[in-house]
Amino acid sequence: MQNKGLVKLFALLFGLVSIYQLSFTFKTNQIEKEAKIYAESKFQDSEAISEAEVRYLDSLSNQEVFDIGVANFTFKEVKEKSMNLGLDLKGGLNVILEISVKDILSGLANKTKDPAFNKALADAEELQKDAQESYLESFYQAWDAIKGDQKLASPDIFANRSLDDVININMSDDEVKAKIEEKVDESIVSAFEVLRKRIDQFGVTSPNIQRLGNTGRVLVELPGVKDVKRATELITTTAQLQFWDVENPQNLGSFFSEANTVLKAKLGINEEKEEAIKAQDSTVADLEDTTVDDLLGETSTDSILPTLVNPLTDLIAPVRSNGLFAIKLEDKDKMESYLSMPEVLANLPADARYTKFAFGLPTLDPESELETVDVYALKGNRDSEPELGGAVITDARQSYSVTNQPSVTMQMNTKGAKAWEEITGRAFTNKSQIAIVLDDIVYSAPTASSGAISGGNTEISGSFSVNEAVDLANVLRAGKLPASADIVQADQVGPSLGKEAIESGTKSFLIALSLVLLWMIMYYGKAGIFADIALMLNILLIFGVLSGLGAVLTLPGLAGIVLTIGMSVDANVLIFERIREEIGKGKGMKEAVKDGFANALSSILDANITTGLTALILFVFGTGPIKGFATTLLIGIVTSLFTAIFITRLLVDWYVNKGKNLDFSTSITKGLFKNINIKFIAKRKVAYVVSSILILVSLISLFTNKLDQGIDFVGGRTYQVRFDKAVSSEDVSKDLSVVFGSAEVKTIGSANQLKISTKYKVNENSAEADEEIQTMLFNGLKSYLPADISYTEFSEATNGVGKVLSSKVSPTIADDIKKESFWAVLGSLVVVFLYILFRFKRWQFSTGAVIAVFHDVIIVLGIFSLLYKFMPFSMEIDQAFIAAILTVIGYSLNDTVVVFDRIREVIAERAGFKGGSNINSAINSTLSRTLNTSLTTLVVLLAMFTFGADSLRGLLFALIVGVVVGTYSSVFIATPIMYDTLNDKGEAPKEEE
Repeated sequence: MQNKGLVKLFALLFGLVSIYQLSFTFKTNQIEKEAKIYAESKFQDSEAISEAEVRYLDSLSNQEVFDIGVANFTFKEVKEKSMNLGLDLKGGLNVILEISVKDILSGLANKTKDPAFNKALADAEELQKDAQESYLESFYQAWDAIKGDQKLASPDIFANRSLDDVININMSDDEVKAKIEEKVDESIVSAFEVLRKRIDQFGVTSPNIQRLGNTGRVLVELPGVKDVKRATELITTTAQLQFWDVENPQNLGSFFSEANTVLKAKLGINEEKEEAIKAQDSTVADLEDTTVDDLLGETSTDSILPTLVNPLTDLIAPVRSNGLFAIKLEDKDKMESYLSMPEVLANLPADARYTKFAFGLPTLDPESELETVDVYALKGNRDSEPELGGAVITDARQSYSVTNQPSVTMQMNTKGAKAWEEITGRAFTNKSQIAIVLDDIVYSAPTASSGAISGGNTEISGSFSVNEAVDLANVLRAGKLPASADIVQADQVGPSLGKEAIESGTKSFLIALSLVLLWMIMYYGKAGIFADIALMLNILLIFGVLSGLGAVLTLPGLAGIVLTIGMSVDANVLIFERIREEIGKGKGMKEAVKDGFANALSSILDANITTGLTALILFVFGTGPIKGFATTLLIGIVTSLFTAIFITRLLVDWYVNKGKNLDFSTSITKGLFKNINIKFIAKRKVAYVVSSILILVSLISLFTNKLDQGIDFVGGRTYQVRFDKAVSSEDVSKDLSVVFGSAEVKTIGSANQLKISTKYKVNENSAEADEEIQTMLFNGLKSYLPADISYTEFSEATNGVGKVLSSKVSPTIADDIKKESFWAVLGSLVVVFLYILFRFKRWQFSTGAVIAVFHDVIIVLGIFSLLYKFMPFSMEIDQAFIAAILTVIGYSLNDTVVVFDRIREVIAERAGFKGGSNINSAINSTLSRTLNTSLTTLVVLLAMFTFGADSLRGLLFALIVGVVVGTYSSVFIATPIMYDTLNDKGEAPKEEE
C-alpha cells in the first residue's frame, strides 16, 4: 500500500479530533450528573428537583469547567460542543408548524369583504383536503373558477393602498400572482425569523428550527423541554397586540335590554313560557324591574339575581368586573355568539354602531368561587382596526407591578409614543379605560388616572405567573407572527421514555458490538482481531463526526450505527475471503494480501455506493429521526470504507512484514465452504415457484387484509400511555370508542402499556383542540389509572404513569408523507438501476437487481400484512417503516452487487457464461462471504430487536425479514433473472450437462 505514512497521520488526526469532540459530551454528562445528585440531596419533590438542577447548571453557565491544557471552556461552551440527543433519547417536543397562507392573503388584501375573493379562500381550504399542491396554488385554482370578469388587481383586493408600490390596477392576474407569491414568501420568511427569535429566547438546549423547502411549513425541535404546553403556546401565539379605547357603559343606553328582547323572540321565549318558568321558581326576582342601569351601574351585585328567562342578561355573573360585567367562563361561547348576531348588533346606538365586544382572561372570584371572564365594549370603527398596534413596540421586559405582581413593561418607538400620549390624554379627559388586547383577549384595561403618558412607556398587568410574563415579553420583543401557525404534525416524548430508550439502546449496542467482535475472532482468528480494532476505530469516528457536525443522535440513528457495525464487517469479510482464495492458489503471504485487497476493492466500492445511494435518498426525503437514521448510515459507510481499506491493511501489512503468518481462519472455519459446488442455475425454477407462491400470498393479503397504516399516512393522533398495572386493550378500546366515536388500542411491549390512536377532530390543528382531546383521553382512562392522579400528572407521566409519548399528523401532512415515501422508494430503484447499468454495462444485470428488490419489498409488505394483528409489537406502516424498506433495498442490492461483481470477474477470466457454469462458480465462491455477512448483520439486528426499545421493534423486524429475503433473492432471483434475459448464454461444459 502506497503512502502508509500519510494514512497513519490521517488516522491519528482523525482519531484525536473525534476524541476531542466526544470529550465535551463526557464532560457535559459528568456535570449534569453532579447537578442531579446535588438537587436530589436538597429536595424530595420531582418538580423542585428539576428546578434545582436548572438553577445549578445556570450558575455554571459562564464559569470555566473544562481545562484541556491548551484551552479552557465554560459550561455553556461545553454544552454547545457536546453531542445533541434527539427527542426519543432525551424527551421533548418535535412539531411541524404550517404558517397560514390564507391569513397572509387576507392580510395582503387588507381583509377585504369582497365576496368572490373570500369564497376563493374558502374553496381553496376545501381543495387542500385532497390536494398535493400548495394552498396558494389551490387559491389560484379556486379564484380562476369563480372570478368572472373580476381581476386580482382590483382596488378591493390586491391593488390597495398598502400594495400600491407593488401592484397596480392595470396588471393581469398572472402578473399579480407573481407579485403575490413573492409577498407570501416574504411573510413566511418573516414568520420563520419571529419563531427563531422566540425559540432562542426560550432557553432550550440545542433547539432546531428550519424551514421545510419552499413550503409554509417550519420544523421546530425542542429536545429536553419539560413544559410542553408552555412551549406550544410560545410558538403558536400570533402576538397580535392592540390598544383600544373602551366604550363608556352609559353610551350603550338601552342596548342590552333591547338585545335581550330580540334574543327572546329569536329563541321563542314568549310570555306563556316566561310565566311558566317563573311559576316553577318562586324565588326569582321581578326581572322587569331590573334595568340596564342596575346591571351596568354601581349597584350592589347582590341585587343581580340568577334568572332563567332572559337569554342575555341572565348570563351576567354576580361578581365585580373591570369591564361592562362578568360572566361565567362556561357561558363565554354563548355570550360571544349572542353579541355577534347581526340582529343583536343592529340595536347599538348610532354613535356606537362599530362597537367591538371582547373578553378578558379567566379569573377566580374568591368570594363566590366562580371562574369568570369580564366582557368589554371596545370603541370600533368602520375597518374594525385599533388606533394603535403592537408594531410600535421596540422592547418588552418582564417586571413587577406596583402590587408586586408579575407584569410586562414595553417601550414604543417615536410614532407609537406620540399616539400613546394622545390616547392616554383622551382617556384621562373622558375618565375612560384603555384596553390592552393580545390575540383578541383583553389582558388589562387601565385608566390614565394621572394624565397623558409621554415617552412611550407602558405596562401590561394581569393574572400572570412569572413564566407567563417572561414568555409574553419574549414574543412581544421577537415580534408578531404575520399569520397564525397551526401544528400539523407533532411528536412529544416524555423524559422517562427517553431515559429508558438510552438505557435499552446502549445495552443493545454493547451486546451487538460484543457479538460481532467475538464472531470475527472466532471465524478469522488473529486477522479477526485486526478487523475488530478497525471496527472500534470506525465507531469512534462515527460518534466523533456526529458530534463535530452538530448532528442529532436519535434512536433510529443509534439503530443505524448498530446496523453499520454489522454491515461494515462486510468489507473486511470480502477482503479476508479474497486473501484466503489467493492463499489457496499457492501465492505467498505478502502477494496474497496485496492481491486480496486489490481484488476485493471493486466489490466493496460497488456494494457501499449502492447502499449509500439509498441512504442519501432517505436523507433527502426523510425528516426528524429518519433523517438521523440516514445520517448515521451515510457517515458509517464512509468511515467503514476508510477503516476497512486502510486501517485493516495497515495492521495486516505490519503483522505480515514482521515475517509472521496469518491464516485468516481458525481450526473450526478452515476449509469451510471450500469445496461447495451447488448448481444454482439448474435449481432456479424451484426458486421461481417458491418466490411466486410467497408473492401471491403477499399480494392476496395486501388486497384483503391490507396494512396497518399509522397516522403518518392517514392522519390522526396517537398516545402511548403507561399504567400502574396490566390493562385489557379490548376493554380500553370499548370505553374510548364511546368517548371518541372510534379508537384503536394496542398493547405495546408490556401489558401495562398501550398505544391509543384516534381520528377524532382529525382536521383541527389548534392547540385548543389538542388540549381538548388529551383531556377527553384522560377522562376516558380514569377508571384504569390510580385514583389520586391529576390531569397534570397524567400529561407529564409523573412517577412513570400516564402519557409517555404523543404524536399528531394532519391529513394534509399525511398525504405529503405518502407522496414523499412513494418517490423515495421509486427514486432509489431508478438511481440504483442506472448505477448498476453504468457499472456492469448490461441491462440484464440492472433488470435482475431491480426485480429482486421488488420481490423483497412485496414479501416484506406481505409479511407485515399477514402478521400485524398477531405480533406483540407495533407493525404500523409509517415513516420508520419506509426507512426500513429503503434500507432493505440497499442491503439487498449490496448483496446482489457483490455476487454480480464476482460473476463479471469470472466470465471475463473464463470467456463467457458457458451455459450458467461460470455463474454457479461465481456464486459458490462468494457463498462464504454472503452467509458470513448476513449472519453477522442478523446477529446485530436480533440483539437490537431483543434488547432495544419497543418503538424500534417494527423497524427492526422489517430489517430482519429484509436481510433474510435479500440474501435469498440475490442468489436465487436476481442472478437467475439476469441469466434468463441473456441472449447469448453460451454452452455448458459436457461434464456439467
